[in-house]
Amino acid sequence: MRIHHLNCGTMRPFGGRLIDGTGGPLHRAEMVCHCLLIEHDSGLVLVDTGMGEQGVRRPAEWLGKPFLRLTNPVNAAAETAVRQVEKLGYRAEDVRDIVLTHLDLDHAGGLADFPHATVHVYAEELRSLTSPRDFRERTRYRPIQFEHGPKWESYGDFGEDWFGFDAVRDLKGLPPEILIVPLAGHTRGHAGVAVDSGDGWLLNAGDSYFFHGQMDPVRPHRPVGLAAFETFVQTVRGPRLENQRRLAELVRDHRDEVTVFSAHSPVELRALRRVAPSSTS
Repeated sequence: MRIHHLNCGTMRPFGGRLIDGTGGPLHRAEMVCHCLLIEHDSGLVLVDTGMGEQGVRRPAEWLGKPFLRLTNPVNAAAETAVRQVEKLGYRAEDVRDIVLTHLDLDHAGGLADFPHATVHVYAEELRSLTSPRDFRERTRYRPIQFEHGPKWESYGDFGEDWFGFDAVRDLKGLPPEILIVPLAGHTRGHAGVAVDSGDGWLLNAGDSYFFHGQMDPVRPHRPVGLAAFETFVQTVRGPRLENQRRLAELVRDHRDEVTVFSAHSPVELRALRRVAPSSTS
């Protein structure tokens, strides 16, 4: 199994400037959409999709003007997941499965570029899309991104232990090295996606946290601007904070076995590319 670390969308939120969490000077902020492309014997698997090709072609319609104002995404066709798959010599149809951390537009926006793929998602997240329970859920997702009719495969039965977390292994049609780990908070159905690379586990923690310093076992820290952003986009505060705490414990106690990364940290993306020479941009 070969794993590629892709940046499927660059963002520069809040006008591109943040205050450092240590009280340091203003510096340029950048966020990425860190996705995984997994090559295995029966096909390709994407973990998250970024904003998608339509997010480049018609950003206001596909992503919405509020998102554009808030995150200031870079309009770069070469960063889309489908273009990067093609750059590796594959076709979009070769991506047979997509596993999602959640359905926000910067994670699921590329689903339409892979209309033949089966989309694996935590059942509570799919329920939030199809039967929203409050205003936040009704307005959170972009219906236009799902008009092509994704082939959903959802999972609601957890219970198998994975480093102290409940997890779903046995994802239909996927190798046992890929599993879903529920990490509610950012959305009610938010999940992490864990992949056994053969040299240890990778855990795409999605939007469970945003800044690499939050997982620092000695001095957890984050910029003031990202702290505000994290709170602004959360759905349920208590579970989000609890899962952040548990992720920090996972990093502290099992860093030799599990590499945890946020979907939006450019620092973590660069670090993983350095230790994984097969990765592509």
